Amino acid sequence: MSDTGIEGVGQCRAPQASRFPFIRFRTLLLSSLAPFIAACGGGVLDPKGPIGSAESVILLDSVGIMLVVVVPTIVVTLAFAWWFRASNTRAKHLPDWAYSGRLEFIVWAIPALIVMFLGGIAWIGSHDLDPFAPIPSKTATLEVEVVSLDWKWLFIYPGQGVASVNELVVPAGTPIHFRLTSGTVMNSFFVPQLGSQIYTMAGMTSQLSLLADAPGVYRGLSAQFSGDGFADMHFDVKAVNSDAFTAWVGSTRGAGGTLDDAAYDKLLQQGVEPAVHTYGTVGAGFFEEIIKRSAPDAAAHGMNPMPSPPSSKSES
Repeated sequence: MSDTGIEGVGQCRAPQASRFPFIRFRTLLLSSLAPFIAACGGGVLDPKGPIGSAESVILLDSVGIMLVVVVPTIVVTLAFAWWFRASNTRAKHLPDWAYSGRLEFIVWAIPALIVMFLGGIAWIGSHDLDPFAPIPSKTATLEVEVVSLDWKWLFIYPGQGVASVNELVVPAGTPIHFRLTSGTVMNSFFVPQLGSQIYTMAGMTSQLSLLADAPGVYRGLSAQFSGDGFADMHFDVKAVNSDAFTAWVGSTRGAGGTLDDAAYDKLLQQGVEPAVHTYGTVGAGFFEEIIKRSAPDAAAHGMNPMPSPPSSKSES
C-alpha cells in the first residue's frame, strides 16, 4: 500500500512549460471538477493520507486520459450528424469509398495507445500501492489487529495491550500496519479518505498499511455485504496527535475490562454494537487465538495464516 516516493505525495509542484501538454489538460480538468470534488467530502476524492492521495490521482488521471478520446469522439459524432443532415446539399455521399490503410492505422493506433497508457498506470499503481508494503517513514509504525464480526469491528493494539470496538484511535503522521481477519463471514475493511479497502476472511490474515496526514475523524465502513446489520457496520477513525494518543491508551487501560474468551464470545453474537467501548487488558497472542478459533481445521486444509512482513518500524 505504499507509494514510491510516498513522502512526496501531496506536495504540489508548478508545472514547467516544457513538460508534456497533458499536465495542462489535467490542470484544466481538475479545475472544472473542483465544485464536484468539494461536494464529495469524506470520500475517496477527499483524501487525508498518502495512500488515498495516490489513489485519487490515479482515478483522476485515468478519467482525464479517457476524456482525451471520449470528448473528441462525441464532438466529431455530433459534427458528422450535423454536416450530413438531409437538408445539407453541400455534403457529399461517397458510396464507393476505398479502403485506406492510413486511416485504419490512425483509427486503431489512438485507442491502442490509450489502452497501453491506462494499463501502464494501473500496473505501476498496483505495485506502488501494494497493501503489504510498509510506508516509508522516520516514525515508528503502529501495529493494529483488526477483526470483523457480525456486525461490528474489533481493534486490538498488541503493543499497548488494549482494544476497542467500533472506534479506531491512531496517531496522525504515524504509519499504521494492520493485520486483519474475520471472526465470522468474509468482510471488507475500508476507510475511503485514507486509502485502499482489503478483505478479511476467517482463519486467514491479510495486511494493510495506511497513514493519516493530519488530525481528524474519518469514517470507516464495511464494503462487503454481510447480513442484516451490514448498513450499521461502520466505525470512526480518530487521528490525534501523539500526546493525545498516549493519553487515550492510558485512559483505556484505566477504564478496565478484559478482552478474554468470555468477552469475545459476547462480541461473536450477531447484532449491531449500540456504543463504542474499550478493553483495558488484552492477553498476548489473542489475535492468533481468534484466527485459530474461527477456522479450527485451517491447517488441515492448507490455510495457514500469512507470515508477518519484514520489520518496518522506521526508515531514515
